[in-house]
Amino acid sequence: MMRLNKYIAQAGLASRRKADEFTANGNVKINGLVVKELGYDVKDGDVVEVNGRRIDYAAQKPVYIMLNKPLGYITSSNDEKGRPTVQDLVKDIDARLFSVGRLDYNTSGMLLMTNDGDMAYKLTHPKHHIYKTYRARVSGILSNEKIARLKNGVDIGGFVTSKANVKVIKQAERSTIVEIQIYEGKNRQVRKMFAAVGNKVQELERTAIGELHLGRLMLGHYRKLTPKEIEYLKNS
Repeated sequence: MMRLNKYIAQAGLASRRKADEFTANGNVKINGLVVKELGYDVKDGDVVEVNGRRIDYAAQKPVYIMLNKPLGYITSSNDEKGRPTVQDLVKDIDARLFSVGRLDYNTSGMLLMTNDGDMAYKLTHPKHHIYKTYRARVSGILSNEKIARLKNGVDIGGFVTSKANVKVIKQAERSTIVEIQIYEGKNRQVRKMFAAVGNKVQELERTAIGELHLGRLMLGHYRKLTPKEIEYLKNS
């Protein structure tokens, strides 16, 4: 037996959280009957349908890729404003991929994508402290006092961030290039952290997630993760 949300996630249809939404909204049928029980256990022989489509997690081949997201793309699967999405960059992959975490419209860099909803759920769960590394260009001077505040946590509007790793790469008269590592994933968190200490982010790129590094992957291109990288993520 397997919990329903996990079954849907492993079929590559959605994350566990989204699978629960489908169930609660009456979009899931088991053996032809609508099931709204979030804790339902799928048994051998059960026929599972989501939005009228039969799914089978066992038939789904897992795909794991790293994308170097350019500016001007959103990580949602579609956009009501008609903006380009990261799905446009992976159209040649014969699988329904969704993003592990987010990068905002004006942020470039590493984005992991997969059809393994179970892994995506695991990697984005708050209990897993996987550091994300960003390189930012911010306005003005980043003083030692500001660095200390960023390292110890700052209030970004009703939420105090956890401790971060901060390293100044280059200090110029009007701007600073800095590397920052955080494990939380609040919306626009890095930008809000620098704004909290008085330095506006001018450019932002994610260069690593845990031990996975962007390296020389070209902007707008993707590559499949190696077996070693996949194993690292599964054991993180």
